[in-house]
Amino acid sequence: MLKNSELFDSVFSIKRNTYKVSSRISIVAGCWLALSLPISLFGQTSQSRAEYLRYTEAQPILEALVEALPADLKRLNPDELAKAWPNWIRGRDSEIRARLAQGDEDSLVNFLLFGTSYTQRPRVTIKEIAEIRGDGALTSGARVVPVIQGRVDDLIRDLGAAGKNERLLFARNVLLTQKGHTLTTTQDRARLKNYLLTSVVRNLREQASYVKAVESARLLGDPTEEFAERSRVFRTRGLSSDTSLLPNLALEESLKAIRTRGLLTAISVRRVAIVGPGLDFTDKQEGYDFYPQQTIQPFAIVDTLLRLGLASPDVLQVTTFDLSPRVNHHLALAQQRARHGQRYVVQLPRDLQAQWKPEAIGYWKQFGDQIGTAVSPVNLPANAGDLKIRAVSIRPSIATRITPVDLNIVLQHMDLPTAERFDLIIATNIFIYYDTFEQSLALANVEHMLRPGGIMLSNNALLELPFSRVRSVDYLTVVYSDRPDDGDHIVWYQRLPD
Repeated sequence: MLKNSELFDSVFSIKRNTYKVSSRISIVAGCWLALSLPISLFGQTSQSRAEYLRYTEAQPILEALVEALPADLKRLNPDELAKAWPNWIRGRDSEIRARLAQGDEDSLVNFLLFGTSYTQRPRVTIKEIAEIRGDGALTSGARVVPVIQGRVDDLIRDLGAAGKNERLLFARNVLLTQKGHTLTTTQDRARLKNYLLTSVVRNLREQASYVKAVESARLLGDPTEEFAERSRVFRTRGLSSDTSLLPNLALEESLKAIRTRGLLTAISVRRVAIVGPGLDFTDKQEGYDFYPQQTIQPFAIVDTLLRLGLASPDVLQVTTFDLSPRVNHHLALAQQRARHGQRYVVQLPRDLQAQWKPEAIGYWKQFGDQIGTAVSPVNLPANAGDLKIRAVSIRPSIATRITPVDLNIVLQHMDLPTAERFDLIIATNIFIYYDTFEQSLALANVEHMLRPGGIMLSNNALLELPFSRVRSVDYLTVVYSDRPDDGDHIVWYQRLPD
């Protein structure tokens, strides 16, 4: 997850409450995109119809962003575009979904670097990661610091006896079933080891390239362009589902300010959509794997809305949009279990070495007090690091209100009557995976689903074309710790009347 804050007010030299992502941003340099993907419905009503963006709806975007179009669209005239559009959008949907495989491999790299459930070795440190990144001879992954080598050996050993470890079972599926590796002979295991080491090197070099791209944008001296680059920097990366707690602090602070401004009023939020709710597997910053996989943001948003008096637990409905079958299955199973009275338990680790700000610590301490009760957390493994952990058992009545939908926000939207559109849409660390054209398509899909006056919160800057009814109205920066770039810059978008 890219953190979009480094005390943005000073980095961008712009005053709070005056920032606006608008047509000031050049179409060529400022094109970025939100994503919407096709739908498999999990127990949805007949009102939950998803459809691709039609050509007539996309046409203004195609005409405005001629220079930013994909090559296969740029060469077509308007008549050819209209005929090609239905096949193109379905083909593009398949291409976007194919990026999930690379995202899964990236999650396995983080599992390899930071996991504790399959090894007694210490977690990899920032210094060791820097050593790997700086080794120019690492073209095949053949030379890696010893701690990585040992972790690879341990992971390969445990792949043969994954038991009920859901992350090891996932690793088996990716490496043995999807990638075709085997564990039969010494040579088989050596090939798998080289593949994993190469994946580590590729992943870390990609991370270094993202940092370099943002730094290059910063050196241009244009704060808008820097935020623009941050907002699309993962456009060629695999789609990751990993998530964490603290972005929800920035969302809560934004919703507090939005309530104060009167943009949302008491008990006005009835329908919420969360784009890319995420699944805590092993993200690249904390990477904890000593507790079951969990989703955080859907529960965090409900918790915040109830705390701020913006919603009533009796009527609030949350819909999640994701294209990952793993994420959708996890949420559907949680909803099904909740209907049978089973609570959902969230584990909340806090790294004591991370120097969290007091606001972040306070949020960690109060998380869940509106939706559940504190319970005993899981035991910490000896090699987990210097952590504190708390756990919250969430009431079944909360989990039953969260319904997953398989939808590509770049290319699809739900076909909803105006009265049933969403009051609030959350999309953090989603648009960053797409370019300007795709982000603009996604914003059109958001417009279809957001009620007039409704709010979308995102930590990415999106190009606002003149005809778009979704406009930025303000922003808020929240810093989580003293670590560099550890925070989020939340932009508030509001849907204008038709």
